[in-house]
Amino acid sequence: MLVVGMATMALVVILSVFNGLEELLKDIYGSFDPDIKIESATGKSFVLSDSLVSVIEKEEGVAAVIKVIEDNAYLKYDNAEMVGVIKGVSDNYLEVNKLSDKITEGQLRLWNGNIPMAVVGQGVQFALAISPNNDFLSLQVFYPKNLRSRSLDPNSALTRRGLQVAGVFAIERQFDEKYILVPIEFARELLNYDNRVTSLEVRLNDGYGEETIANLKESLGKEYNVLGADEQHAVMLRTVKIEKLFVFITFAFIIGVSSINIFFALSMLAIDKKEDLNLFFSLGATAKQVRAIFLAEGAVISLSGALFGLVLGYVLCWLQQEVGLIGMGLKTSVVNFYPVKMAWQDFAATSLVIIIITVLASLRPATMAVKYGEGDQG
Repeated sequence: MLVVGMATMALVVILSVFNGLEELLKDIYGSFDPDIKIESATGKSFVLSDSLVSVIEKEEGVAAVIKVIEDNAYLKYDNAEMVGVIKGVSDNYLEVNKLSDKITEGQLRLWNGNIPMAVVGQGVQFALAISPNNDFLSLQVFYPKNLRSRSLDPNSALTRRGLQVAGVFAIERQFDEKYILVPIEFARELLNYDNRVTSLEVRLNDGYGEETIANLKESLGKEYNVLGADEQHAVMLRTVKIEKLFVFITFAFIIGVSSINIFFALSMLAIDKKEDLNLFFSLGATAKQVRAIFLAEGAVISLSGALFGLVLGYVLCWLQQEVGLIGMGLKTSVVNFYPVKMAWQDFAATSLVIIIITVLASLRPATMAVKYGEGDQG
């Protein structure tokens, strides 16, 4: 019973941690990524038309449509340099974004009057040693004018623009180490995109989600890829789910091995109670009744352990949520303690596995008990 209980507790806790990690990833990505991202299905960019924006804005639940131009660019600040990702966004980006509480230095703004400003990731700041609002230094951004150019002068092959850094954001390394946010007008001029964009980002009102995504996919057709929040990071989230599945299978196997104790306990009980079984059959008991008794005995042994494990697992998860029993152990981690999220599906799946294993472990001893009783009767 104790072995089953401890394995059950461990399974519940680990599954809850995986749920917490998945939820944490979604929260992190949600700070930077939109609820819906619309891209061209055939190319890197597409021509932006008023009719396209109108179709999206008319969809129920749409709060804002943000125009985006995004591409790799060469960055230089004083004597430091790196390759990063420039993300030009329309002015309404700041009205609906979730970055306001992620600013670690400076301000979240893209304009100072008519002068364009940049907001950079913390990793970019460290790599280039950027000092926000430094009027004496500007961030220089370079982009190839024509990839087919054969000019020997490197300056003639690059478009160069400079702008001041207004602020620094810190979300997660994937974003912090490469992204800089700029006005879309700055990006359009630098990249020479004219009336083209690389994507449209859609923010939804609370309570809207899958239905709006499905409607947009139908409205826009196959020319565009309409990606929901989970689809934008499908590989990462799928990896978490696969790892969770393998953990579940592993611990289910451990619970199965621990149920061998049930098998041997019931087998010894059947051997020890031969005379009682003989008497039981003499009094008119049927094979079905004897089999049910042994199956019930196995269920009592395993389910009592499982109940103990489920309750203990719930208590540990609750304590982790409320007071944080186990920390991440990293000074640079996004959260201080391991995230935990309990789901009734995990408790139900664990209980179902235990029931199945219990029945399988008790079947053979129950059959043995029937044979012992019927054999002595014969």
